[in-house]
Amino acid sequence: MKKRTKTILLGSGIAAAGLSIAGAVSYAITDRLVKIALDREVPRIVGGSPEKLTGSSGEENDFSAELSACSEKLENSGCELVEITSHDGQKLVGHWAPCDHPRRILIAMHGWRSSWTRDFGAIADFWRENQCSVLYAEQRGQNNSGGDYMGFGLIERYDCLDWIHWVNETMGTGLPIYLCGISMGATTVLMTAGLPLPENVHGIMADCGFTSPHAIWKHVVENNLHMAYTGLRSAMVDDLCRRKIQMGANDYSTLEAMKEGNVPVLFIHGTDDHFVPIEMTYENYKACTAPKRLLVVPGAEHGMSYLVDQTGYETTVQKFWEAFDAWSPASPEETAR
Repeated sequence: MKKRTKTILLGSGIAAAGLSIAGAVSYAITDRLVKIALDREVPRIVGGSPEKLTGSSGEENDFSAELSACSEKLENSGCELVEITSHDGQKLVGHWAPCDHPRRILIAMHGWRSSWTRDFGAIADFWRENQCSVLYAEQRGQNNSGGDYMGFGLIERYDCLDWIHWVNETMGTGLPIYLCGISMGATTVLMTAGLPLPENVHGIMADCGFTSPHAIWKHVVENNLHMAYTGLRSAMVDDLCRRKIQMGANDYSTLEAMKEGNVPVLFIHGTDDHFVPIEMTYENYKACTAPKRLLVVPGAEHGMSYLVDQTGYETTVQKFWEAFDAWSPASPEETAR
């Protein structure tokens, strides 16, 4: 064999081996990213700290003492422990906090790798003072609820519907229900809007929700972790996601739900959110065909809008309740605000 031919074959072999190794490394990184997103057990964060993953500049630390105190207060407030079985046989845990002379019932869905006390501790007093009985749900794949995986709203929307049925079967249908969520919990309640809902579901309050699992993963990987996402990695993510939860990352979105649902929606987002960009709420708002309102909080990072502008947040929510406590699906649509 000629020397030149040997050299070409050797070079081709090295190149093929290099591509094979690169592919294996890419798959391993992608597998870790999907585990971080979906698995109950938390693997080591790719690329460093959780702050790198979320793009946070540390504003949450400014409120850490307040968040901790409010979380502890809510946890020790005497909520009734509730357990139900989900549509697919998983144990779901909730915490029922009734109030005297309730005017409405809230179903609250917390965010990704968070908890009901952490995400709603600060606002719990405001809800109670405004005569809201609250069902704080623990999302599947987290804390005390069952399931090995989280679904970024794809599965949890059906869990939310299960909780609606629990409320109506246990408390009756005489009070309006509002679905409330923050971050992944916001996406959960927004996606729930695309399902057939009982007529006493009068509204959705979504704080910093994203548009789809695909969209938020793409944003985090490209903007916070500075890796490529499109092409092969996107296909790998979709395949790994489907293996874990039997749904692909782009199988459903809040945008689809907003076009299908008729329940009024209050969208909330902070301008300085680097985990879920505010543009995603603008997209959700634009897609929404139901009565809708929008609160933008200047300077607030992810999930911090209530703490940054408590007065503006509370006023907006109270006006939303005033507008839709007596709403029905047959009501004329209100002009968007």
